[in-house]
Amino acid sequence: MTQQGMFGAPGSGDTSGYGGLVHSNVTPGSSSRPFGSYFDDVVDSLERAYPAFSDAIEKIVIDRGELTMHIRASRLQEVAKILRDEASLRFEMCLGVSGAHYPAETGRELHAIFPLLSLTHNRRIRLEVSIPDANPHLPSVVSIWAGNNWHERETFDMFGIIFDGHPGLTRILMPDDWAGHTQRKDYALGGIPVEYKGATVPPPSERRAYR
Repeated sequence: MTQQGMFGAPGSGDTSGYGGLVHSNVTPGSSSRPFGSYFDDVVDSLERAYPAFSDAIEKIVIDRGELTMHIRASRLQEVAKILRDEASLRFEMCLGVSGAHYPAETGRELHAIFPLLSLTHNRRIRLEVSIPDANPHLPSVVSIWAGNNWHERETFDMFGIIFDGHPGLTRILMPDDWAGHTQRKDYALGGIPVEYKGATVPPPSERRAYR
């Protein structure tokens, strides 16, 4: 996947460009056993406790020392409850939810990533769910991890992911009548000029481009 934008292109000391810095990303595929570390134990425990494991888990990725299980949206709550309650797993804490937007992934444009922590076993894993932009609905996990309430509101606000069953899914950063979702890649940069001691800084969309 080729990424184009303001920041993140390696090999350049310039971090002020707009729209002209390009670099390629390689999306890691499914990992093969043995996964290493405690990851095999986590996957084995979930597979034993959850009969629908093979249907719910799309792929398992080990990358940069992290385990990410890609879950079907319809199975998210079932998997979450087992990860929380099963004695050999005990992921008591969900540390929030982060959104991501990949416009080129047709039918899977919006991603939600849930980092989990087991205090009992001192382990960390991640769940990732992909949904289509045309139907951006995902089950809320607030009934399982109550601390995710505000995090789901922020992901809704910034990315437009609708968490079904959330007790009060409203914007949390932007005004209620704000149009669009500001961290999506198809959201216009826009902005307003900023004046500072007589100097004017134009909005990002009007600054010079690096070609």
